[in-house]
Amino acid sequence: MSFMAQWTLEEIVEATGGRLYYGDPKTVASGVSFDTRTIKENNVFVPMVADRNGHEFIQSAIDNGASVAFWSDPIETAPQSIAIIEVTDTLVAFQQFAQAYLKKIKPKVVAITGSNGKTTTKDMVAAVASSTFKTHKTVGNFNNHIGLPLTILEMGEDTEVIVLEMGMSGRDEISLLSKIAKPDISVITMIGESHIEFLGSREGIADAKFEIIDGMQGGTLIYPGEEPLLSKKVIGPSVSKHIGTIKTFGKQEGNDLYPLIIEPSIRSTRFTTNRDDQLSCTLPIPGVYNVQNALAAILVGEELGIDYETAYHSLTHFELTKNRLEWKKGWNDSVLLNDAYNASPSSMKAALNYFQQIDVVGKKIVVLGDILELGEFAKEMHVSLHEAIHPDAIDLLVLYGKDMTYLYEEMTKHMSTDHLFHFEGDKEPLIQFLKDSVQPNDTVLLKSSRSTGLLEVVSELSQSENE
Repeated sequence: MSFMAQWTLEEIVEATGGRLYYGDPKTVASGVSFDTRTIKENNVFVPMVADRNGHEFIQSAIDNGASVAFWSDPIETAPQSIAIIEVTDTLVAFQQFAQAYLKKIKPKVVAITGSNGKTTTKDMVAAVASSTFKTHKTVGNFNNHIGLPLTILEMGEDTEVIVLEMGMSGRDEISLLSKIAKPDISVITMIGESHIEFLGSREGIADAKFEIIDGMQGGTLIYPGEEPLLSKKVIGPSVSKHIGTIKTFGKQEGNDLYPLIIEPSIRSTRFTTNRDDQLSCTLPIPGVYNVQNALAAILVGEELGIDYETAYHSLTHFELTKNRLEWKKGWNDSVLLNDAYNASPSSMKAALNYFQQIDVVGKKIVVLGDILELGEFAKEMHVSLHEAIHPDAIDLLVLYGKDMTYLYEEMTKHMSTDHLFHFEGDKEPLIQFLKDSVQPNDTVLLKSSRSTGLLEVVSELSQSENE
């Protein structure tokens, strides 16, 4: 059982540089929330100022049990029925509070970023670390300038390792997160095309991901050694002041850790590595590409002093965050492979390559939704997906979304329109088409960016006719 975080108001004031306006400095608070719907008894309420001014919801926070609140509105508007800590900016104070708590608890900090695979790698790293240490990790996709501080402040006081996922959409965002967390170990999973709309090129993406070292003070960087955009950066003049050790993983010899044998199957992936060709690891998820995520996790374990046998055993039983490569019982006794949580061109190609190689009893049906945040590259990137689609390996290709029109037009050159369909807008026709098409023992892959909304389709197809 974890020991819940507690702070005196005096500690919070010191951490944030604020001023205690109402309340006793010795009063103890526990837990923190910026959403009044999740407030619990004795929590700290942090009213964020965004599209709506969070200060407007102070009464709801009080009603739900908050005992203290940050305050940056005019102080005379603050209620007197709750302890109030006056700060200049509630978000900055929230981040300072998290940083101070991290410094107090002193866990080993593992930070993870990358265009694809960061959540899976986070789950794998947490599984390996928790074999030996009290471990806390980012929940869901709470990986931004608000989610990361919240993750830190939710860790128990007995935490020994904290695993923090770091996401971004533009420059300087990961730099901020790294400076808050000051990682001991940083992992970059890969450089793909996610957020190319905002960063302009893969080089721009590499620059943004490499910001993960900005808060490091002599720790270890783990990255894919076969990515030239990163290999160039690790020899830069400013790197040595941040990084003490560099370790690489990859597909081939020359990396610190690489696979010797990979044996994929429909629901698992077995592999051995160059460190011990007699010792194998079996991941409880499909996809050869997940071996790279596992290699990164094994190297993190090595840095934490965890032996390979223990790490492999942990990976064999790790739990993947919901909606990522999730096998589900589908409509009409079919099987669904749900990967509609997020997508980039590279992750979609990887999922297609895996799916087309597996053996199934019935038909193979592929449902792909729009990949977002590609900007001016949207047409080029969606068309490029045709390179990973082998018409002989799938029975039905169903595309959804405005940008998938580009892929549909390209695929009409390679595939009979009897097996190729496109939908846009209202999802009901898509859902009905799939329900009419799916037969017992068919296997359906669903992959898209989350905001495209295919999770709604997954939900509908997860219901049997009798439910």
